[in-house]
Amino acid sequence: MSANNTLHIAVLGGDGIGPEVMAPALEVLRKIEATTELKFRFTDAPAGANNYRETGKSMPESTVRLCDEADAILLGACGLPSVRYPDNTEIMPQVELRFHFDLYAGVRPARLIPGVPSPIVGADARGIDLIVIRESTEGLFASMGKGVVTDSEARETLVITRKTSERLFEFSFRLAERRKARGKPGQLTCVDKANVFKAFAFFREMFDEAAKRHPEVKADRLYVDACSALLVKRPWDFDVMVMENMFGDILSDMTAGLIGGMGMAPSADIGDRHAVFQPCHGTAPDIMGQGKANPTAMILSTAMMLDWLADKHGIEGAAEAGERIERAVDKVYADGIKPMEFGGSNGTADIAKAVIEAL
Repeated sequence: MSANNTLHIAVLGGDGIGPEVMAPALEVLRKIEATTELKFRFTDAPAGANNYRETGKSMPESTVRLCDEADAILLGACGLPSVRYPDNTEIMPQVELRFHFDLYAGVRPARLIPGVPSPIVGADARGIDLIVIRESTEGLFASMGKGVVTDSEARETLVITRKTSERLFEFSFRLAERRKARGKPGQLTCVDKANVFKAFAFFREMFDEAAKRHPEVKADRLYVDACSALLVKRPWDFDVMVMENMFGDILSDMTAGLIGGMGMAPSADIGDRHAVFQPCHGTAPDIMGQGKANPTAMILSTAMMLDWLADKHGIEGAAEAGERIERAVDKVYADGIKPMEFGGSNGTADIAKAVIEAL
């Protein structure tokens, strides 16, 4: 953070609807700046499939340097189905940043906002308010680009390390404690497949060790298959859940589906020093440039960023500003705004304008 308490934010708009949802999120932060003591400096940087098409790189060194120096990183969405590496995998700077900055905790909140439809009967009455914490640097994804394929078989290797898992569990218990202090249940569930795989038994052992250090948090353990069944029956029973990378990749999309879809789902990838904040959705090239994209997930990702900056730098006003953004989003949905993905007529501009007015 610079001497005059200005927070420097790296802005990676990315591809497809990425820049379209980023613009209203920055407007929301400008509104926060105008009504609080907080000050922001935004620096735009290229990353993604378009940059790869032009330069042969997913992002230039200057983007990585900017991300290193900034207080936080905002990312729109990256990648296009039509632009691929020679091995046919997509351009994913968001994943590269996780590995580069050791962003081991993928934080995926799923909160059902008033007025948003859920496919789960009774969810609107009981509410859904949970967080999936997805380990983001190892697990099955440690094998990315390293898999071995022959004529007769293909192999990928799952990796779980003590160093990463211990930090992941400390982070998860601490998040559960912070939620408990705010009146949430403060319960943490370890989701694994420890009954079949030694790697997951090792994962659970480290969870159990961490649980002893945090006796005030109720610690649960569930196998991933049983957890999936419970999530679609009783999602309101969950608070914070922590799991391996691939399980988190799948279950965080499922929990987003429980609260109205990807357009409503913010996320963060957090390490010891750096953090990236982005919507869970992709670049949606089919609706690019049409003003149809729902910016809610991107706006809620800025609220997560403010909460993280408050915790990291002890900036009291930042946490309150993040809560103000969440309350503004709740208000516009309760008042009847309806994005196009729910069959409504409200596009990017309508939703952005409503949130800024509610602030």
